[in-house]
Amino acid sequence: MIKSCYPELRSFKFVIQDESHEISNLINKNMISLLRGKIEFKNEKYLIIDVSGVGYKVFCLIAVLDEAMIGAEIKLFTHLHVREDALELYGFLDSQELDFFEKLISISGIGPKAALSILSLAPVNKIKEAIITDREEFLTRISGIGTKMAKKIILELKDKLPKSIEGISDASVIREEIEVIDALISLGYREREARDVMKKIDKDIKGTGNMIREALKYLGKK
Repeated sequence: MIKSCYPELRSFKFVIQDESHEISNLINKNMISLLRGKIEFKNEKYLIIDVSGVGYKVFCLIAVLDEAMIGAEIKLFTHLHVREDALELYGFLDSQELDFFEKLISISGIGPKAALSILSLAPVNKIKEAIITDREEFLTRISGIGTKMAKKIILELKDKLPKSIEGISDASVIREEIEVIDALISLGYREREARDVMKKIDKDIKGTGNMIREALKYLGKK
C-alpha cells in the first residue's frame, strides 16, 4: 500500500545506505591521531576521555587501563578503526605501540581486539624479538592465535622489522621467560600477574630458577 502510493520510498533506504558508504569512505583513520584530556570513566576494556567537553571512548592496553586514574590527565596516540556499523578509537601511550598495532591489523585475520591482546603480552620490543627469532610459542599464548596464525604474523612482519633491535635478547632468554610464566601459572598465579611481574625482574638475573625466585619475591609483596 505504501509502496504503491509512494514509489520513491522504495529507493529511500538504498539512498541512505549509499550515502553512509560514501561517508565511511571519506573518513580517514588519521582523522583523530592524538587525544589529550581528563579520564572520566574506566573499565576493563576502555577509557572515556573528556576533551574540551566531548567524551571519547578509547580502547586501551591492559597496562594503560590498570594505571589509569579517574580525574587524571592522559595523552594517547590513537587509531580510528572504521567499521560498517561503528567507529572505534584505540589509544596508546607512545607512537611505537601505535605503529606496531597498525602493522598487526594490516595482517588478514588480525583485528584490532586481537592486536591489543598481542600488545598486552609484553613490551613492543619483546614481541618484536619473538617475531625476529621465530618464537611461535610466544604468540600462541594468546587466546585465538593458533600456530598457523602465529606463523603468518612472523612471516608477514619479520621483513618489516629492523634486524637489529636495541636490547634484543637471544632465543634462549625468550624461552626462559616463557618457562617462568608457565611455572608461575602452575603455582596458581594468573597469566596476567605472571606477565606483569616479568617486567619488574632485573634483566641481569639469568636462569629460569633465579627468575622464578625473583618473581615470587615481588608477588609475595602484593
